[in-house]
Amino acid sequence: MRKLVVMKLFLYLITPALLLVSVRAQPIDVYFGTGGKGADGIFHATFHPETGKLSSATRAAEITSPGFLAMHPKGETLYAVASVEKEGGVAAYRPGDDGALEFMSFVPTGDGGGAHIAVHPTGKFLLTAQYGGGSVALFPLDEEGNPGEPGVIEHEGGSGVVEKRQDSPHPHWCGFSPDGKYALVPDLGMDGIVIYKVDEEKPSITAHGFAASVPGGGPRHMRFSTDGKFIYLLNELSLSVTTFAWDAEKGSAEKLSTTPALSEEAKAGENFNSAAEILVHPSGEFVYSSNRGHDTVSVYAAEKATGELSVIQVQPIRGAFPRNINLSPDANWLLAAGADSNTIAVHALDAETGKLTYQRGHVINVPSPICILFAP
Repeated sequence: MRKLVVMKLFLYLITPALLLVSVRAQPIDVYFGTGGKGADGIFHATFHPETGKLSSATRAAEITSPGFLAMHPKGETLYAVASVEKEGGVAAYRPGDDGALEFMSFVPTGDGGGAHIAVHPTGKFLLTAQYGGGSVALFPLDEEGNPGEPGVIEHEGGSGVVEKRQDSPHPHWCGFSPDGKYALVPDLGMDGIVIYKVDEEKPSITAHGFAASVPGGGPRHMRFSTDGKFIYLLNELSLSVTTFAWDAEKGSAEKLSTTPALSEEAKAGENFNSAAEILVHPSGEFVYSSNRGHDTVSVYAAEKATGELSVIQVQPIRGAFPRNINLSPDANWLLAAGADSNTIAVHALDAETGKLTYQRGHVINVPSPICILFAP
């Protein structure tokens, strides 16, 4: 009887650990959006979080220039800004077994192709940012996740600081405040963040405010700090990150400081150096941004009380032109997409220091990758 009790106690204690190991060992589906010459599909691979290795990538869906991808909060629909018969819009897919994507629907934006896409936390609508069209489009979503006809809002004006790049508006990213009450759209041409008030019920967005960044900076992408108190705005043209204090009640942002991603000497090394993507570590202690041309990732230590950043590492990606980077769901790995080298390279991430270490042999080929999306 005593042996039976001991055995039951042992199984009670060890089973959760075994289950945890089993869950951790499960491979994760990861999708790659592609853009530029030869971009003809969404690709899929599996990522193994225990080893940091990726399987070979295969085409999961054939469509022209499916640049940026987004997943519905329920995890049942994948969206891509893409083109069908040379018309830009949003394509919806149903993820299936082995990473297969079943085509659901395609709806044009009516204002050209999108540069970015984001689904509202309620799952009731999504936004796209049209860099070339200078607009933001809102697509309502039905119960199946299909997008409906969009409403388009045009941005106006440009800072004019950088000739040709800032003569007109160029929305480059879209996303939402942590509470979902505001939509934020960095605009490269306007040198700032356009802020919209969200009405979840209609659904709709209405102009609410504007947060100016550094003149000539060229805002591209942004992220909130983990506590929602700060915004980290990546400036493409000046290769820097501007920190804003976010007022959740007022829906406003106050500019605090700007941190260069690279030294002036490093930036001068290539005439096509530009910043591309920014990420925040789940701990809130580190920020990462990618540098095209220089082909590196800048690692920043983040001061939680002030939002101030300081560069602690500049890590080569072992690829060319990193238009996108992403952290694995457990934040133990950083994946870097080399758009010009047709590669995805894996780097181990030290949770204590935030620094990256390249994993030799952990590289796969994907044609013109510009977006990395992990499935839930």
